[in-house]
Amino acid sequence: MLIVSGLIVVLLSVFGGFVLSGGSLGPLYQPTELLMIAGAGVGAFIAANNGKAIRATLTAISRFKRSAKYDKTLYLELMGMLYALLSKARREGMLSLERDIDEPAQSPIFAQYPRLVSDPLIILFITDYLRLLVSSAMQAHELDELMLHEIEGFEHEAGLPSDALYKVSDALPAFGIVAAVMGVVKALSAVNVGPDLMGQMIAHALVGTFLGIYLAYGLVAPLASRIDRQAAESAKMLQCIRVTLLASVQGMPPQLAVEFGRKALHTSERPGAQELESYVRGNGA
Repeated sequence: MLIVSGLIVVLLSVFGGFVLSGGSLGPLYQPTELLMIAGAGVGAFIAANNGKAIRATLTAISRFKRSAKYDKTLYLELMGMLYALLSKARREGMLSLERDIDEPAQSPIFAQYPRLVSDPLIILFITDYLRLLVSSAMQAHELDELMLHEIEGFEHEAGLPSDALYKVSDALPAFGIVAAVMGVVKALSAVNVGPDLMGQMIAHALVGTFLGIYLAYGLVAPLASRIDRQAAESAKMLQCIRVTLLASVQGMPPQLAVEFGRKALHTSERPGAQELESYVRGNGA
């Protein structure tokens, strides 16, 4: 994963540069300083958040794995699946989708797209709103308002882990200063030591400031930023589905409906118009 590669680059750059400049890694190994800083950060995290935010942060790695695969190929598959579903509804009526949306695992349409079926966020969003369209004659503006409300709720919930980690990263440098001050107090309290040992104790104490800043901006803040980006990727996927379904409800044929959805994507993952048309009319549907 890119996050692992980035963290390794940060680690090698900081400590490798220190060693190349003639420094020794030995004095940087201060487990008690690390215990004070990391422990205070974890304690502050627990005190500042409720159970929902803590659980969301601990399980955010699973969202990493899913949304990291939201690439151009997956969006093409999504367009193909939506095209197939909307085409069937246009030919046979919305009631013809009832079995497909009630049992996606048994549906011939969904079976063509195992990557999408394995993502509960995508499948639940599609089947829930298709079920509403099957069971009621919702107007486009009513459907749009409901989908926007759900996406807004998802964005708020998905943003809890990054917000919690950002607050921890803001606090870690201060905890590093606390650890350093405590180390200096310990050094200055040792009145019977010589100047050489006193210098070593003060140097060890200052490692706390370094560790607090490094953990904040070299580890926790990048993790928080990555969670934020992955949540945005998931929200963009839901927006694509929303635009496609709304276009269909407003009377657009399936080919135009998926084109509306294509326009909702970022340009880096957006397939071309001809590419999409070829896919949904060929292998995709």
